[in-house]
Amino acid sequence: MFSVGILTISDKGSRGEREDRSGLEIHQVITSLPAKVEAYEVIPDEVEMIAQKLLDFVDGKKLDLVLTTGGTGLSPRDVTPEATRRVLDKEIPGIAEAMRAEGMKITPFAMLSRAAAGIRCRSLIVNLPGSPQAVRENLTVILPVLKHALEKIQGDPADCANLRVPTTSPEIR
Repeated sequence: MFSVGILTISDKGSRGEREDRSGLEIHQVITSLPAKVEAYEVIPDEVEMIAQKLLDFVDGKKLDLVLTTGGTGLSPRDVTPEATRRVLDKEIPGIAEAMRAEGMKITPFAMLSRAAAGIRCRSLIVNLPGSPQAVRENLTVILPVLKHALEKIQGDPADCANLRVPTTSPEIR
């Protein structure tokens, strides 16, 4: 069972002016993994606060997987990727590339995502968009590889050569 942290980055959400439907969407979709959500917070779009919360989730709480939602776009307050990159030991660009590529099949606006993903210590951090629908679409893309990625990050010595993962994710409803 993997431990999961959900971090919603939203100025309005952190002030109680907007319900966090994206964090709830992550919680619902992630149940298809052998995973348990052990931490959840809503914080404003502030680089230092985001970086500190990521450090708390990974270094303090030792969570296996941290999924952020929000702050990956183009507005001046969208700073989640910058905060995430500050704390990563290794970036995994293929995760964000795959989410953008699949998203482009739905909307050309997917190319505007600046999401990042990578490893800190023995944890995986992935930035997701801020809308519930985009969260579901992006998680659907990466779910088939998350368990394997987490096992490898945590030191699984098994050979990967014979693994076969479906190239398209089953629709999650």
